[in-house]
Amino acid sequence: MAQQQQARPHDRWAHLRFSIVGPLLAAPPAHGGLKTELERLSEKEWLHPISQQPVHFALSTIERWYYAAREAKHDPVGILRRALRKDSGQHPSLDEDLRRIIDSQYRAHKQWSYQLHYDNLRALAQTNPTHLSVPSYSSVMRFMKDHGFIRKSLPRGKRTAGLLKAEARLESREVRSYESEYVNGLWHLDFHQGSLKIVTPKGALVKPQLLGILDDHSRLACHLQWYLNETAEDLIHGLCQAFLKRGLPRSLLTDNGSAMIAAETKQGLQRLGIIHETTLPHSPYQNGKQESFWGQVEGRLLAMLDNHKDLTLSFLNEATQAWVEMEYQRALHSETGQTPLARFLESRDVGRSCPSADDLRLAFTQEISRTQRRSDGTISLLGTRFEIPSRFRHFRRVTVRYAFWDLAYVHLTDPRTGTVLARLYPLDRERNADGLRRSLNHNEGESGNESLPSSSPEEMAPLLRKLLADYAATGLPPAYLPKTPKEDL
Repeated sequence: MAQQQQARPHDRWAHLRFSIVGPLLAAPPAHGGLKTELERLSEKEWLHPISQQPVHFALSTIERWYYAAREAKHDPVGILRRALRKDSGQHPSLDEDLRRIIDSQYRAHKQWSYQLHYDNLRALAQTNPTHLSVPSYSSVMRFMKDHGFIRKSLPRGKRTAGLLKAEARLESREVRSYESEYVNGLWHLDFHQGSLKIVTPKGALVKPQLLGILDDHSRLACHLQWYLNETAEDLIHGLCQAFLKRGLPRSLLTDNGSAMIAAETKQGLQRLGIIHETTLPHSPYQNGKQESFWGQVEGRLLAMLDNHKDLTLSFLNEATQAWVEMEYQRALHSETGQTPLARFLESRDVGRSCPSADDLRLAFTQEISRTQRRSDGTISLLGTRFEIPSRFRHFRRVTVRYAFWDLAYVHLTDPRTGTVLARLYPLDRERNADGLRRSLNHNEGESGNESLPSSSPEEMAPLLRKLLADYAATGLPPAYLPKTPKEDL
C-alpha cells in the first residue's frame, strides 16, 4: 500500500480545530454548561499544527469554531479550514508582459535558480522601468512554481511518508461502562469471525468475517454484512452502507486492526468530520457492547444455521438481515429497557445527513503527490502508469486521490482546496499507438455479481424460516449490497 503524505497546512489547522470542538458536537453539554466547557478548553495547552510549539486559544475563538462546525451540514472539518484568498492562484501582481518574459526566460535557462531568474528580471526592468514592473521575489517564485517552472538541475528527493501515527484518543475513561448520551454520538465497529463455514463459488470452505456497526446509545445495528476477508475495502464497503441508511455519526470506535487504521479509512473519516477513536491494543473489553452482540449472533443466528447444507455467503447475509431487522432490533434490551429500534427513533439525534454515494466513495481515498513524467505526461502509482490530460501537463507535481484496491481510475485534485480536477485513467499504449486517446467511458453497470438463490432446505430452523418470510413481506429492498466475488475464490 502506498503511504500517505503529510497533511497540508490548511488541513492540519482544520483537524486541530475540529479535535478541540468535535467532542462537544458528539456530546453537547447540558443547558448552561457550554461556557464552562469553553473555558476549560481555553485553559488547555495545545500543539501548534505547524511549529509544534505549545499554544493557547481564546474562549471566543473556540466558541466561533464550535458554532461554525455545528452549523455545517456536510463538512464540519472543511468549514474550519483557513479561507483562501479570492484571487489565490491568479497572481494579480504580474501583468501579461511580465508573464511572457518569465516564460521565455525559463525556457531558455531551465537550469537557473528562482533567485537568478528574479535578479535577471530586476536587471531587465531597470533598463525599461516605465514598461516593466517586477513584484516581490515571493510573488515571482509562486508564479513559477504554479506553472511548473522548476529548476531542472535542482535535486528533488522523493517525498514518501508513512501512515499517520494513531492518536490515543481514549485518555483514561473506561469504555466498557460508557454510554453516549445521544443517538449517533458514537458508533462501534468491529469484525467477528463466524463459527460456521461457507462454501465459495469455487467450492472452498472458509469461515467468513462479519462486519458489525452498532449505535452506542440505542444498541441499534446500523449495518451487518458478512465478507470473506477483513480488509479496508470490505470495511469501507459496509461502513458507507451504514452511513446511507442511518446518517453520519459524530464519532467511531474501532480496534487497531490494519483495516481500521488504513490510510483510506482514516482519511475518509477525517474528511467526513467523524472522530475516530481506537481501543488500546489487546483490550477487547473496551469494546464490550460489540463483544456482547457477537454472543447473540452466535447463540441465536448461527445456531439456527448449524445444520444448513452448503451455506453460501449470499444466503448467510440474507438470513442475517432478516434476523437483525425482524428479531434483534425489535427485542427488549436488558440494559436499556427498550428495543434498539424504539430507542434509536425516540432519543435525541446528533447525527448529520449523509452525502451522496459518489461523495462517500471519493472521501474514502488516500492522497499522495507524484512527479509528472515530462516525456509522456504520466505518473506512476502502485506499479501502474496513469495519463495526465494535456491541459495539466504544466504541473510538475500532481496530487491524486485513490483507493489501493480500485485503480480503474484515480482523481487528480487541487493541492490547495482538494477540488477534483479530472479523472486519470491507466496508460493505454495500444490505443496511443494509433495517435488516438482511448474512450473514457466504462461500463459501470456490469457488476458481474452472481447472487446465488436462497434455498430453503428441510433442515432450516422454523423461526429462521419465519423471520425470512416476515422480512420479505415488508417489501423493503435488500439491506446489504453484495460484492462481486474475486476471481481467485
